[in-house]
Amino acid sequence: MPGLKEVQYYLAGLWLLIRMDPRGFRFLDLSERGVNRSFWAMVWCLPPMGISWLWWRQAFLRSMPPEADVDFAFFIRLGLVEVANWFVPLVLAGLLLLALRMGERFAPIVVSVNWLWVPLSYINGVLLALVSFLPGTVGFVSLLLLAFMLAQVFVLARILRMICHDHALMVGALTLVLLVPSMILSEYLQHFLGIYPA
Repeated sequence: MPGLKEVQYYLAGLWLLIRMDPRGFRFLDLSERGVNRSFWAMVWCLPPMGISWLWWRQAFLRSMPPEADVDFAFFIRLGLVEVANWFVPLVLAGLLLLALRMGERFAPIVVSVNWLWVPLSYINGVLLALVSFLPGTVGFVSLLLLAFMLAQVFVLARILRMICHDHALMVGALTLVLLVPSMILSEYLQHFLGIYPA
């Protein structure tokens, strides 16, 4: 598993790419080994995922009768949703790249997107923690969450622009493929698995 210094090194590369500096690619391991290791980002995201799961548990229980409770299976189902949200957009992006005969760009996208979710997950976790522990900040945090969603789109598009060399249509299509399906899939799976607040 990559250590903190290695993760910081990757994030430094992403920051350069966001600033449209091609030197950022030198900080990322784009080999087959690097692609495989980038999925350790899921482990690095576990702490903020835990915060979001606890927040979701609170929201779920608020919609249930007072005596209701959830068991460990509830969190297993949330974990399944997270795994699907992580892998399905990457698979769809890969299929799109194959269809357009641009498969060589799949590895940089996988590595960049996987490590990008680490800081984004922690920011999301902090915002949800504010809502959980400071209920009076709900309105303010809602605005921050909206700004955060827009920032996600902006940051991801900047990185994809560096990978796709300014192909605007490809950047737009990949941005949509990497973000929109997870939103749709989340809601569908939460309903299907019975963990969506009534």
